[in-house]
Amino acid sequence: MDFELKAAKAKWEREQKQRKEEAKAKIQREKKAKEEAARLREALEVAESERKLQEAKAQAAAKLQEERDLFDGDGVRFNVVLQATQIAGDGDKIKLPASAFEHLSSQDALEKGPMFFEVALYKEHTAIVDSNGASDSSEAKTTHCGVLEFTAPEGYVGLPPHVWLNLGAPDVSLREFPRVRIRYVRLPKCHYAKLTPDSSDFVDVPNHKAVLETKLRQHATLSEGDILTVWHDGVDYNLHVSQLKPAANVSVLETDMEVDVVQPISTPGTSIQNKLLPLELDKPQDGYVEEGKYVYYKFVVEKMVLDAVKMGTRSLDVHLEIDGGGVESDADLYVAAHPVLFPSQHQHQWASHDLGSKMIHLSGGKDLQSSSYSIAVYGYRGRTIYKVWVSSKPTAMSTGQRVGLASHEMQENPAVESGFEICGNCRQVIPSRTIALHEAYCRRHNVACMHPGCSVILRRDEFQRHVHCPKCGQSLQQEELEKHVKVYHEPTACRCGVILERDNMVKHQANTCPLRTITCRFCGDMVQAGKDPENLRDRLSGLTQHESECGSRTSPCEICNRAVMLKEMDLHRVAVHGSNSENRTNSNDGGDVMGINEPASGSEEIRSMTCPICSVVFRGSAADVQLNAHLDSEHFITSSVQPMEQDLTGNSMSASVSSSFRSTLSVACPICGLSVHSERDLSAHMDMVH
Repeated sequence: MDFELKAAKAKWEREQKQRKEEAKAKIQREKKAKEEAARLREALEVAESERKLQEAKAQAAAKLQEERDLFDGDGVRFNVVLQATQIAGDGDKIKLPASAFEHLSSQDALEKGPMFFEVALYKEHTAIVDSNGASDSSEAKTTHCGVLEFTAPEGYVGLPPHVWLNLGAPDVSLREFPRVRIRYVRLPKCHYAKLTPDSSDFVDVPNHKAVLETKLRQHATLSEGDILTVWHDGVDYNLHVSQLKPAANVSVLETDMEVDVVQPISTPGTSIQNKLLPLELDKPQDGYVEEGKYVYYKFVVEKMVLDAVKMGTRSLDVHLEIDGGGVESDADLYVAAHPVLFPSQHQHQWASHDLGSKMIHLSGGKDLQSSSYSIAVYGYRGRTIYKVWVSSKPTAMSTGQRVGLASHEMQENPAVESGFEICGNCRQVIPSRTIALHEAYCRRHNVACMHPGCSVILRRDEFQRHVHCPKCGQSLQQEELEKHVKVYHEPTACRCGVILERDNMVKHQANTCPLRTITCRFCGDMVQAGKDPENLRDRLSGLTQHESECGSRTSPCEICNRAVMLKEMDLHRVAVHGSNSENRTNSNDGGDVMGINEPASGSEEIRSMTCPICSVVFRGSAADVQLNAHLDSEHFITSSVQPMEQDLTGNSMSASVSSSFRSTLSVACPICGLSVHSERDLSAHMDMVH
């Protein structure tokens, strides 16, 4: 009985203990669930507050961006993200889709003048975008540009290489089509710019003003930190935009700006290697050149020395001493006067292709007009070690008879005097008493070359090495023939596709090659000539394609202040302002106007001016203004009278025309004297008649 009671009690205690443990575990689970629920509720509240905060920040950023866009765009807002593609072009003009034009024109952006845009790489992981497309892109590098046209596909923007380079992501592959943000902005006109080249080679470029004007004419904007790539004579120069005024981003359209080009800054431990190595007179420099490569030098000649060279009292020689005599390795020497900075095989003024050491004598003439010259050492064969220098010494003023005439030159001498005879072998004048002895010795040791036009007398051992080029007939030594044929007669291909021999190639690249470099008569820069212009009158005037396009720019006439094309400025001066006999000159047979007398434009006050058409005199300090208004109102108006008839030779049939009609004719042809209504009619008259 006690045993059963004890067993029942133990069982009951176990059950009670188990119930307590289960109740305790249940309480703990409920407590943990409440705590977890509280944590989740707190996390949700934090996430919700964070979301609301982010939305508030995004709304604030969008509002701030919108205000910034409106402020920078002067009331016009345009801020879009587009896929970028690369297009050809030398400037900073981009191509936008047609929808951009509609969006901008709807906000009267066209009435505000030229359109400028801020361009920045768009990074999705850092940009905060709202429903209106605004974002905070202050961390991305930006540049600025103008617009070329609105012909890009929808969703795309075409960027030229200049804009692509200055976006700060040159390592991005073009196939990935990176996204960029385009934002409309207004920019002030530039007053000052400081440019820093990456090397001192740009200092050697002549006429910085013309070079930079040509480059900036293709640009609409500049931004601090941009890299401006300038092309000159086949070489690209990188200029860093260091400083701009009055702002860090400016417009360069229709503005006069001051530009400073400063020396490049070299960092410690690095040296700037010049492409043109400086060379001083009478100071040799050692160097080497690989086969097919060029090494360039430059030297400056003082004006006093240059004048002496032109007068013939001093010599100016360029020496190239080849190590080893040119047997295993050899180099050629080319010299050119600036503005040609880098002479080559087909662009130079002086050249020497002799084997071994060589010298070029710079003689006086039209090629000695510059004080700066460039030297090119071209590796002809192997790795050539050389020494190059320029020498200038007084010339020896000696008189006497020239020694060593060829036989064909001796035949042109005057008749032989009494007591002398002509050697039948060397054709020299020899005393009669020694003629037999001389001829015996001469025929045994000397040989006359029988090549047509040569007849040079050589010793028999030298005659074995005397040869003539089978193509041009030039006399050479045997070891020089191979190089002569390769240099002068081996056809070479020009960049334009023409294949010619060396001499013809030099003429081709100097006169007719569309890729040749010329100095434009209008902008003063060295540019590629291009093909023949399409305009017939421009071709007859000798203008190249570039000069035809560059001369189409207008400039105000300094007399009447009318906008006239640069290529027609001389014609305008003769036709409009040179009608008086003292200011007009007769034209030549080709119709080119020569000897134009430009009116003086001094600072003195104008007392009186006479109309060159009707001879009305205007007096006073405002005579030029009155004359200009008179020309506009009386002579440059469109007349209702039918134009004068003329025959095919340009002879005027004005005998039956009334004097009232003649008074409406304002411009006279400088060639035939025919009067027409305007400069446009004069241009048409010259095209058809002359």
